[in-house]
Amino acid sequence: MRRRFSPFNLVSVALGIAFLYVPIVILVIYSFNDSRLVTIWGGWSLRWYAALLEDVAMQEAAVNSLLIALSSATTATVLGTLAALTLTRLGRFRGRTPFVAMVYAPLVMPEVITGLSLLLLFVAVNLDRGFLTVTIAHTTLILCFVAVVVQSRLVGFDRALEEAAMDLGCPPLRTFLSVTLPTIAPAIAAGFLLAFSLSLDDLVIASFTTGPGATTLPIRIYSEMRLGVKPQINAVCTIFIAVIAIVVIAASILTRHAERRRATE
Repeated sequence: MRRRFSPFNLVSVALGIAFLYVPIVILVIYSFNDSRLVTIWGGWSLRWYAALLEDVAMQEAAVNSLLIALSSATTATVLGTLAALTLTRLGRFRGRTPFVAMVYAPLVMPEVITGLSLLLLFVAVNLDRGFLTVTIAHTTLILCFVAVVVQSRLVGFDRALEEAAMDLGCPPLRTFLSVTLPTIAPAIAAGFLLAFSLSLDDLVIASFTTGPGATTLPIRIYSEMRLGVKPQINAVCTIFIAVIAIVVIAASILTRHAERRRATE
């Protein structure tokens, strides 16, 4: 017999959802506000979306954020997958404990400490701060998240599939590409999306490691927020919310089609 939610549970869930999503809904609504003052409703308008086309600094910051997130997420996905394979396939090797500590340290390390330490490293090696330093810093931060996601999938992976492929004459590299990689591909994709989101959202570490010409969107928004909330900020945030929603919906549709295809095979 299915248990029904109590009124207390329903109210708690409703309040939790409202706490999370009502501010986002308000932001989206006020992005269409015709008034220059964000606290006063002046009617529906698209003027602030048109104003974004003239805000070159905001456009450059958005492009920088996307390029940095894409580069760092791709690098972190490759390195994090290799780290997960090392931890699950090599067993108890010499230096495993320090390796695990280095891989998972960013999970528990405050971002201020990570950003400051990376800044001191870049200064020590005389590396000019810019696109490259922010990408390296973000890769260092998000690599551990990819490793955790992929490792959780590899722990439950059936090694008999690989053994069967090699018994049939498949070499190790082809076995990995044909058997292992397709099986763990959803975990790799999930790790990439998580890494991309974390890099796109980061403010603290980017503020330590950025330089001229590498201002990210969170830094740009934060710098303008100190002088007051501009209506263009609501518009650019709404655009990112829409893009993320489209990606999530598309991913869910593709996943559902893949599950149906597997069920019919």
